[in-house]
Amino acid sequence: MNKDKAATEEPVEAQDQALNQESGAESQEEKKSDEKAVTEELSEEDKLKAENQELKDKYLRLYSEFENYRRRTSKERLDLIKTASEDVLKDLITVVDDFERAIKAEESETGSQKVLEGSLLIYHKLTKVLEAKGLTQMEDAIGKDFDADKQEAITQIPAPSEDLKGKVIDVVEKGYMLGEKVVRYAKVVIGS
Repeated sequence: MNKDKAATEEPVEAQDQALNQESGAESQEEKKSDEKAVTEELSEEDKLKAENQELKDKYLRLYSEFENYRRRTSKERLDLIKTASEDVLKDLITVVDDFERAIKAEESETGSQKVLEGSLLIYHKLTKVLEAKGLTQMEDAIGKDFDADKQEAITQIPAPSEDLKGKVIDVVEKGYMLGEKVVRYAKVVIGS
């Protein structure tokens, strides 16, 4: 009986080993499939994270572009409002010039004091209105260095003294600015 027992035990042990090997192979396959699933999940998670980061970057860029656009358009709108009346003011500058010439002519005449007072009254009122709209007259440049950004040299004459060389000797036509923008350049004579 021992022999029978031994004969029957060997196949059982062999069967157990075979079963263990099969189950080991199955568990290895399961482990591999689990690892693949985990790797796929990780890679999908990584993909989602990368996509999320990409969308955040796009959003930030779009938001920045919009903010820049908003600032630029508001600045342009303010500049447009400030300089909208530029053409009208340019045309009115010639009227101011005519008033100044008329006042000089009236000052030289005798007996026209009432006319001079009326002209001065209108002239001052007009200049106040223009200043209220942002139009300012450039400061007197006689004796100062020539500034090509605000002045236009129409001629050069010999300087009456050494210290006036390269400086403004006379202003033929006054310059005007609208805010920070030059509306009309001052026409000046420079000493050489």
